[in-house]
Amino acid sequence: MKKLTLSGLIVTTTAVALLLGGCAGSYQARSVDMKPDTILVNPDIMQKGTGDQALYRYVNPAVDFKQYTKVMIEPVLIYKSAELDSGELENYQKLSNNAFVYLNQELATQLTVVTVPGPDTLRLQFAIVDADSSKPVRNLLSTVMPIGIGLSVVKYAATGKQSGVGEITAEIRATDAVSGQLVAAAYDRRVGGKAAQGIWDTWYNADEALQYWAKKCAWFVCDAKGGSNCVKP
Repeated sequence: MKKLTLSGLIVTTTAVALLLGGCAGSYQARSVDMKPDTILVNPDIMQKGTGDQALYRYVNPAVDFKQYTKVMIEPVLIYKSAELDSGELENYQKLSNNAFVYLNQELATQLTVVTVPGPDTLRLQFAIVDADSSKPVRNLLSTVMPIGIGLSVVKYAATGKQSGVGEITAEIRATDAVSGQLVAAAYDRRVGGKAAQGIWDTWYNADEALQYWAKKCAWFVCDAKGGSNCVKP
C-alpha cells in the first residue's frame, strides 16, 4: 500500500473539514453544562435528549397538546445581562430581539399568537444563557489554509467545535398560560458550522441557531398536535 502523500493528506483533511461543517450556520454541540445556569426549569427534572432532540429536555406526559390553539410569547431573557459590558449587552440584545421575532414568525404557523393569557393557551419563555461570537480571520484561515484546516479538525475531534466559530446556549419553557403547569422544556447548545455566507458576520452562527430553534419549536408543536405536514428543520 502506498503511503499517503502530503498533498493527499491535505485533500483528505480538507474533505473531512467540509463534511464536518457542511454549509450549515450551526449544528448541535456534543454537550452542555446545564447546572447551575438553568433559570427557567429545575434541572433535576430534565432528561438527556437523543438523536436530534435538545441536549436536555422535558415533556409532561400528562398534557394533551391538542387542547392548545394559542401561544403567548414572553420577551426573550438574557441570563448574563448583569455581567456584560455595554458592547456585549448590545449584541446580546440584538440576539434577544431576533429570537423574539423568529419565535413569533414560526409559531404563528401552528398557533394563534396572543398577548394575554387565557384558556387553551401556551405561555412560552425563552432565555439566552450564553453566546460567543465567531472570529472571522481565524474562521477563514481554518477553512482554507491546510494547517488551519488540520488544527480545526483536531479541535473538532477533541471538543466538538471547530476553530473560529461562534456558539450559543439557550433554555426554553412552555407552561399552561392559566394554571402555570409545566408543559415542556429544553436546554440546548449549538456551535457554528463553516458557512461561507456568514463568515464575516461575527454573530451569524448564534443568529442561525436562534432561527433553527424557532423552527424546531414550531415543528414540535405541529408533531405533538398530530399534524400531518410538520416540517422538521
